[in-house]
This record gives sequence, structure tokens and C-alpha cells, in this order.
Amino acid sequence: MPHLGTMELVIILVIVMLVFGAGKLSSIGGALGKGIKEFKQATKEIEGASEDVKAAADEVNE
Repeated sequence: MPHLGTMELVIILVIVMLVFGAGKLSSIGGALGKGIKEFKQATKEIEGASEDVKAAADEVNE
């Protein structure tokens, strides 16, 4: 997968500002941050549940 350079990120930011406007950009960023935070929490919960299932399976096998 190609890496995005500084120039590409600047171009994307300019296009986003033209489409959504500067006022909505902050609310979009906040919503995106909340979504990423919830995704990380859900991932941690799934990993914890996976470890619990693995521990239970080890107990059954013993």
C-alpha cells in the first residue's frame, strides 16, 4: 500500500475543507475521534473475551 506524503495530506485536507467547510470540520474530527476510541475499546473487549474462552478451553482440556 502506498504511503501518503505531506503534499498528498495537504491536498486531501484542502478538498475536505472545500466540501464540508471549516465550521463542520471540527465536528467531523470530533465524531471521527469518538468512533476510533469506541473501536479500540471494542477491540480490547473482544481480545479479553477471546482470552477468557481460551482459558476455559485449557481448563476443559486438562
